[in-house]
Amino acid sequence: MKILFWTGWSFFRIIATVIFRVKIIGTENIPEKGGFILASNHISYYDPPLVGCCIKREVYFFAKRELFRFKPFGWILLRVNARPVNRAGVDRAAIDTAVEILKSGNGLTVFPEGTRSKSKDLLPVKPGIGMIARQAEISIVPAYIHGANQLWNCFIGRTRLTVSYGKPIAAEWVKSHELTKEGYLAIADEIMNRIVQLKSEISRPE
Repeated sequence: MKILFWTGWSFFRIIATVIFRVKIIGTENIPEKGGFILASNHISYYDPPLVGCCIKREVYFFAKRELFRFKPFGWILLRVNARPVNRAGVDRAAIDTAVEILKSGNGLTVFPEGTRSKSKDLLPVKPGIGMIARQAEISIVPAYIHGANQLWNCFIGRTRLTVSYGKPIAAEWVKSHELTKEGYLAIADEIMNRIVQLKSEISRPE
């Protein structure tokens, strides 16, 4: 058992639940075993621990490689399942690492937009997530986070911090695409379509 990972998981789960009263939807869509991609929108620095602490499976995620330069902090990041990525361009080493993590039967959090959105709007999807999914030949669980960029409003009750997990995109469907840029983009586009659908469901008046 990774003590640091589960300590962090417990800490963020308590904060999200007790302080911000997070609403969690669709955890039954998380596979009980085997590799899978957890694909979420990205609106705040808190998204990786938030989307991970709302499920009961251990997941990996990427962090910009600059954070690993300070060795003590890098040591901690590695032990909470963070892996370095170069966000300046296509990081082939990070893609290989992602595929290895997934083929080893682990979950991996990926943000298809590639960077944090500074508004409520979703950014254009990057093909990298499609490449990872196709090469690893695994299922993808779309997720949508609402309110993580407005934590004060969540705290005082003006909005509801919500994390919603959608139905998985089957590995068989992923494998049906060619190992080409067009195939990767088709997978990535479908992932974003699912995330948009989750967003619309959360935004719909009850």
